[in-house]
Amino acid sequence: MTEINLLFSIDDRYVEQFKTTLYSVYLNSPSALLHVFVLQKKLLKRNVEIEEFCEALGIIYEPVVIGEKAFEDAPSTDRYPETIYYRLLAHEYLPKDLDRILYLDADILCLNDICPLYEMELGASLYAAASHGSDANMTDLVNKLRLQNFEAESYYNSGVLLMNLTAILKEVKREKILEYIAQNSFKLFLPDQDVLNALYGHLTIQIPDELYNYDARYNVLYYARSKGEWDLDWVIENTVFLHFCGRDKPWLKEYHGRYAALYKHYQHRSRRVGR
Repeated sequence: MTEINLLFSIDDRYVEQFKTTLYSVYLNSPSALLHVFVLQKKLLKRNVEIEEFCEALGIIYEPVVIGEKAFEDAPSTDRYPETIYYRLLAHEYLPKDLDRILYLDADILCLNDICPLYEMELGASLYAAASHGSDANMTDLVNKLRLQNFEAESYYNSGVLLMNLTAILKEVKREKILEYIAQNSFKLFLPDQDVLNALYGHLTIQIPDELYNYDARYNVLYYARSKGEWDLDWVIENTVFLHFCGRDKPWLKEYHGRYAALYKHYQHRSRRVGR
């Protein structure tokens, strides 16, 4: 079996969503032995619930407690809580014998096997991530101007992030990150994602978003980009990670997006684990 390290960063409000994401990975990567690390400010109140859930699926679970003051001076809001910064310095808290780990946001569904992505060659690069645009995309160009990271191939979404921990330990430093935040807080729209792109975008390998970070809001754009190829059947057959970006989330009753039923199906099945 392929041993795969997964990384999440959640609080108690996101435990059910985390379980849905993790369950979808478990179902669609049957040859993988999953070892999941969950970054948390303090030990989650629902920690035992997570332990029991993972034990029922044969998943190794390891809580990683960050502490109260790691990013107390970093900009945060209700939409972008302090936990989003934890992935930037995850290597300081993870076991030092790990060579790589795959970070996932908890608003993602896995539809196909993650092993090909996890096993990709990273070389000296720090990360592999997808962009929701190309250099011809005006938003991408605006982000490069805003962050002054013209060496980067694109502006990367940090919701799916394959991390080369061996290289990150040498390159990514707390002082540099905190200094950048202090000097640029006024222009950080998506704080941790902006920091990642500004400081390390040029050390990131771009992976195709239609496979590894499909933005569920933009079905029409994907369909147009592919000249009609990337329809619903193609997504189900090929896409590995379906990402519910933005404010509208599929676990909300008022959500009526194209993949609402698919998400609710995985959510329903995850709730039955251990019963």
